[in-house]
Amino acid sequence: MTRETVRTRLCPVSVPMSAFSSVAVAALFSGAAALAAPPGAPNGPPAVGVQPVGHQAVTASSDYIGRIQAVDRVALVPRVTAYLDKRLFDEGAEVKKGDLLYVLEQAPFQAAVLAQQGALEQAQSTVANAGINFARQKALLSTPAGQKQSYDNALASARGGAAAVISAQANLQTAQIQLGYTEIRAPVDGRISATAVNEGNVVSPSTGTLATIVTQDPMYVTFPAASRDVLSMQKKYQDVGGLSAVSIKLTLGDGTSYDQPARLDYVAPTVSENTDTITLRATVANPKRGSVTTAQSNDGVSTRELVDGEFVTVTVADPHPVERLVIPRAAVLSDQEGDYVFLLAAGNVARRADLKLGETVGANAVVLSGLKDGDQVIVDGIQKLHDGAKVSPGAPQAVVPDPGAKAAEAETMRTNGTGDDAAKQGGTAPAGGGQH
Repeated sequence: MTRETVRTRLCPVSVPMSAFSSVAVAALFSGAAALAAPPGAPNGPPAVGVQPVGHQAVTASSDYIGRIQAVDRVALVPRVTAYLDKRLFDEGAEVKKGDLLYVLEQAPFQAAVLAQQGALEQAQSTVANAGINFARQKALLSTPAGQKQSYDNALASARGGAAAVISAQANLQTAQIQLGYTEIRAPVDGRISATAVNEGNVVSPSTGTLATIVTQDPMYVTFPAASRDVLSMQKKYQDVGGLSAVSIKLTLGDGTSYDQPARLDYVAPTVSENTDTITLRATVANPKRGSVTTAQSNDGVSTRELVDGEFVTVTVADPHPVERLVIPRAAVLSDQEGDYVFLLAAGNVARRADLKLGETVGANAVVLSGLKDGDQVIVDGIQKLHDGAKVSPGAPQAVVPDPGAKAAEAETMRTNGTGDDAAKQGGTAPAGGGQH
């Protein structure tokens, strides 16, 4: 290798300064542009979902917490002192009026009845003899042998004997009543509780309740309502029969709807001083469920859904639906001035509209004032809107759902039993909408 060749390989390549400056400036401006415009930044007005306001058939309702009560509740208490001889029922079973439930020791009371029967017969014999003597003295009184004193004595004896007979009859009746008290029978149809005293124990009126019977069908449901709600309902329904015209449905503790309607039949005459509520009461049927044989129905296991003392949700609704102006509840926002929504105005501008709302029905709210038929309410994308903002209107997101989520949404609605009202209204607002 020659010296010239080595020098040539070690000599750096010459690059013009003008070319280097152009590349550096281009790279610098490209980086600045990337920092100034992050990926995904919107290039126009925010997209919003718009839905027209309209009238729909609405059934207004209110929910209250109620308690199931038996129509009749009877405590079985012994009325005589005796040993408890027999218990003749299954604890927790349903019994019929007149069924024999307890038998107390009867022998002492049977003996008392026999003793009073003997006393009555003796009194009857005495009064019969006194009657014969009185008749004799009365006949002798008209003869020289008769004496007024003897006649008076005979009359007094006859009357005393009659009184003794009445007293003996009363004593016999009392003994028979006492004997009857040794059999304790069901005074009503119903379900009986567990016994408080077992066989072999001495019971008396001071012992207390042996068992309790509560009637099963029908049942009462009582619930407190604010006095202003009751007054409002009385005025609202005065033309259709008053409070008795309202529709009442029950929801059980597990969330299932009870299939028997209730009928309001009592309104308390006083208002609670502590809670400003009035107690209302409705009557509801409580039939047996399923096919149960006689043997199975008497084993102490209830086949009825309503139980005395159970808590339920009471829904008081209008008897008939009415046409009301409604909007999706998710479209409503609130601030210190009250409730409001954004309307789509001319030129695709969002305008605030203050409104007054009524009751909430499912996913919708009734509008009392502030809107009219045909107003275009923004229901999606309302989180960052302000009065006068430019928007890009479109269909509500729930009306044009994500195709990939359609099957999952249908399964959720089927499982939870929700979404029916929203489907009728054209869908629900997306998550993150304004809440009230």
